[in-house]
Amino acid sequence: MCNGWSGSWLTERMCGMGSRFDYLDGGDSGGLGSLMASGHPRVAAFFASLDRMSDGVESLVKNHRPMLNGEHYLTDREVSERLKVSRRTLQEWRYGGVLPYIQVGGKILFREGDIQRLLDRGLRNLPN
Repeated sequence: MCNGWSGSWLTERMCGMGSRFDYLDGGDSGGLGSLMASGHPRVAAFFASLDRMSDGVESLVKNHRPMLNGEHYLTDREVSERLKVSRRTLQEWRYGGVLPYIQVGGKILFREGDIQRLLDRGLRNLPN
């Protein structure tokens, strides 16, 4: 916690930097180090912005799915969550040929494009 701020590891690190910047202001209390520790609204807004950016980067890293030959692959758990069906239903669709899949060892994968095509085929237009 730093002057009432709590947040990500980035905020905690930045809050502890005040003493590191004391050399920039010659050790007096009116320089960059004291500004960072002052709780000034603009500094608070800056730290809040850094926290949001840090959270966004963490989310991107966590949810990043690498592509293989230009295609994203999904696990049965991810597909069942997206389609709001049970994993058992996916298994029945696999066995019935409704949904194409790839099996590598014991792992079942679905192409994201195949899932989208399945949804597009099932799309029904309402009569006017």
